[in-house]
Amino acid sequence: MSETSCTFGELWKGFLRGGYPELVANPARNERMWHASYVQTYLERDVRMLRQIGDLSQFQIFLRALAAKSAQLLNLADLSRDLGVSFNTVKAWLSVLEATYQVVVLRSYFASVGKRLVKTPKVYFTDVGTLCYLVGLKDPEHASSGPMAGAILETAVVSEIAKTLTHRGLEPQVYFWRTAAGTEVDILVDVGGTLVPIEVKLSATPSPGMASAIKRWKQDFPVTAMPGYVVHPGNVRIPLGAGVVALPFAAL
Repeated sequence: MSETSCTFGELWKGFLRGGYPELVANPARNERMWHASYVQTYLERDVRMLRQIGDLSQFQIFLRALAAKSAQLLNLADLSRDLGVSFNTVKAWLSVLEATYQVVVLRSYFASVGKRLVKTPKVYFTDVGTLCYLVGLKDPEHASSGPMAGAILETAVVSEIAKTLTHRGLEPQVYFWRTAAGTEVDILVDVGGTLVPIEVKLSATPSPGMASAIKRWKQDFPVTAMPGYVVHPGNVRIPLGAGVVALPFAAL
C-alpha cells in the first residue's frame, strides 16, 4: 500500500478555490470575490465578442443552471424548456462556453459491442472553483457533504486530466460510457487508440465493488482497454482487482 498525503480539508478547500493561476499564486485573495469578478468579466466581454447575446441576465441564469447539472447527463431540450428559451439558443450558448474553454463536453464512447448506449453528453466546468461559485457553495463542509459533492469531485478529475494532456501538447480526447441498462464508466481517456477507464467515488475507503463498472468495460473492450483507476478523495493507493487500482485524487 502506498499513500499520498492530502487532508480532507485541504482537498475541499482547494476545490472551492479552483485552479486559476492568480488564486494559486495569491493565497490571500478571496476566491468568491475573484470568481464573481471573473464570471462578470467573461459575460460582459468574451461572450459578447463571440456571439450576439441580447440578454446577459438570461445567459447567466443558463450558466448557473448548467453548473447545477455538472457531471450529469445533459438533456438540452429539458434545459431549454426549464429556462423558457429555444433549443437552438441553448445549443448555441453551450457552444460558446465550449469554444471559450469554460466547459468540457464529454460525449459517449461508441463501439460495436451489441449494446444500446446512451448518446446524451455530459458537461463539466473546466475550473472546479467556478463550478462551486456558480452553485453557491461557500465552505468545504457544505461542498463535501451536499448533493453536489460527487459532481465536484468528478469535475475536478476531468479538469486535471484535461490540463495534464493539454500541457503535454495533446488535444484531450475524453469520453464516458453508459449503457441503456445503466452501467457507466465515468471517464474514458483515449491514449493513442487505447482507453483508460476511470471511475470517481466519494468514499475515501475504496473497496473492490467500486471497480465493477470498469471490470465490465474491460470485458467488453479487452483489446482497447488499459488498466483502470478508481479515483477517490482519500490517501490510499491499493489494487481493487485485476487491472484496477484505487488512486487518491491528490496523486493525479
